[in-house]
Amino acid sequence: MTALAVSNLEKSFGGLRVTAAVSLAVEPGERRLIIGQNGAGKTTLFNLLTGEISPDAGSIRLFDQDITRVPSHRRAHLGIARTYQIITLFPRDTLLRNVTLSLLGLSRLRWNPLARLDGQPVLIAQARSVLGRVALDHLAERPLAQTSYGERRRVEIAMALAQNPKVLLLDEPFAGLSVEERRDVLRLVTGIPRDVTIVMIEHDMDVALDFAERITVLHFGQVVVEGTRGEVVAHPRTREIYLVE
Repeated sequence: MTALAVSNLEKSFGGLRVTAAVSLAVEPGERRLIIGQNGAGKTTLFNLLTGEISPDAGSIRLFDQDITRVPSHRRAHLGIARTYQIITLFPRDTLLRNVTLSLLGLSRLRWNPLARLDGQPVLIAQARSVLGRVALDHLAERPLAQTSYGERRRVEIAMALAQNPKVLLLDEPFAGLSVEERRDVLRLVTGIPRDVTIVMIEHDMDVALDFAERITVLHFGQVVVEGTRGEVVAHPRTREIYLVE
């Protein structure tokens, strides 16, 4: 059984084909890295996996369940969580409230407009616990706007982990970080238990090579190389894409 199986996925916007017969299979617990130059179709692939956009053709299976036409909000309940290349958090709220809101999305309380977050001790305790997993529990009451960019990246990962995902999609979690911040985020990501399968997009191949067990190279919406780190780095097509184009 695969954790995530994509078969012949196609997506075009007008006359622009951004995903071209993409197929890949990610095993449970695997650490998969997806790389490619700007415009390769990496984020579009994630948007298809989460249901934010619909494919023109092809299929997506999550632990052998076909989710190709399942609405985006239902996919979160089935075990997919993601982060975004551009951080989308609530800067005026505290770290604790940001994470509590992510927990609310999977709680029945989301249907109760009268429920106050500060009156939900179970959710708050869970949120504090998740912040502890990313070493930010000491900043729980701090407004997000008063944190560093690297800390916000970790909050975003915490919000995804709060949903207890089976498959975690990370869209360029190292983007815009300093060398030290990258080290912190990489330590966080590599410490996530193996019951969570991780697929990571990264523009810079050098950043996340230590993380990856298998690498998929996208180029103009197509899978052009796939294999272990050594196989992908040594492949002539990879060298051509990164060194020539």
